[in-house]
Amino acid sequence: MAQDTTRLRRFIEDETGSCCDAEVEARLDALVSLGEAIPDDCESDVTAFKTLGNETRYRIVRLLAAAEDERCVCEITPLFDVSESAVSHALSDLTDAGLLARRKEGTWRYYRTTELADQLVEALDATRGDNE
Repeated sequence: MAQDTTRLRRFIEDETGSCCDAEVEARLDALVSLGEAIPDDCESDVTAFKTLGNETRYRIVRLLAAAEDERCVCEITPLFDVSESAVSHALSDLTDAGLLARRKEGTWRYYRTTELADQLVEALDATRGDNE
């Protein structure tokens, strides 16, 4: 597939004052090498971010990360202004995305954050306030 490099060519020309095919090819090669930093198996990363893109699911992860210990679903549900079913569905989605771990004891289910969730929350907290 041929690439349209018209805009890239204009960009390089604006940056350097001129542009030739060799400069376009060199820039494309550099950009391709940057793209190699994207893992081939990024599906689980994308799933985790998509799952956190819902406010209820995000707030559940934050709650459990702050708890620093597992919590029973019966302790989580009353804290959210959504149905019990919605909380259960959110917990299931978060577990499927690798952000929560679930343990069943009798009729009770307990949830805690995984290392992935803890690291994502930590990364978000580390950048909070830097965007102002």
